[in-house]
Amino acid sequence: MKTNFLKVNNVDFLNKTNYYGLVLNTDNFTTKEVSHRTNKHYPECNGVGTIPSINFHLWEPCNMRCKFCFATFQDVKQTILPKGHLPEQDALKVVEKIAAAGFKKITFAGGEPLLCKWLPKLIKKAKQLGMITMIVTNGSKLTDAFLKENRAYLDWIAVSVDSLDEDINIKLGRAVIGKKPLSKAYYCNLVDSIKKYGYGLKINTVVNKVNYKDNFTEFIEYAKPKRWKVLQVLPIIGQNDDKIHQFKITDAEYTYFVNTHKSVKVLVPESNEQIKGSYVMVDPAGRFFDNAMGTHNYSKPILEVGVKEALNAVYYNLNKFLNRGGVYDWEITKNK
Repeated sequence: MKTNFLKVNNVDFLNKTNYYGLVLNTDNFTTKEVSHRTNKHYPECNGVGTIPSINFHLWEPCNMRCKFCFATFQDVKQTILPKGHLPEQDALKVVEKIAAAGFKKITFAGGEPLLCKWLPKLIKKAKQLGMITMIVTNGSKLTDAFLKENRAYLDWIAVSVDSLDEDINIKLGRAVIGKKPLSKAYYCNLVDSIKKYGYGLKINTVVNKVNYKDNFTEFIEYAKPKRWKVLQVLPIIGQNDDKIHQFKITDAEYTYFVNTHKSVKVLVPESNEQIKGSYVMVDPAGRFFDNAMGTHNYSKPILEVGVKEALNAVYYNLNKFLNRGGVYDWEITKNK
């Protein structure tokens, strides 16, 4: 029991120097329910807080049409947020609230965040408030001017690359307006520019039925990212229901892709099970949301109820975050 508890929670419960502030009556709970409640409340009781990094999906619009996308936010756009994003000043306030709550790193995502005209202001605000900053982009709008102008405030750039084959990218919808894919030469020039200006480089790849036999080894060796995140395509009810059947893969197929690239040292695999419930996320309407149950569960708006109350409405698992390598050398960003 001691060994298992130490492995899961990184705590020796026989060490009397530890202080335990969580008391849980387990008489009426199943083993699974006890585990769920312990994982949720242990970090709070021991001053760890919550997951230290956050993804702010500030922008629903996107200039690509990825058919498997698990963050389309069409539910938001059709109900409470017709433009698909907050006004500039509200978005800045959300960043301020996030920083004040103690988050250490913020990733600006979308949609495509580079479509947001005030993205540089959000990045600057986050950096001035002490957070490590990152964007996740499809790369089509990442200009030399942006790279040059944001060096002082932006630490990391993650580029989504799902294939280096233009025909495959067309099938995936990983193309501008679904018709104009980026070429291998474009991606190579893009990573060259990112490293030229000293940003920390990440590559994100969503492994699915169409691309799981692709081999990225040569490109990753050329790009030399700090991290290559390899995610198993994730079905999310209400986000990609209508098209995901074309792209879903078995665990064996996902493992095939990972094993193909087992020699790549910077590879960070994330299966469906590792993804769900391990990301702290804010939607374009400024609400926390989780995907732990295979759908989006939303809180009330942060600007309406505050970070603490909003966080209590969603589920995140700190141990899953840690076990998937969510904490790494954020501040070592410079590619050399």
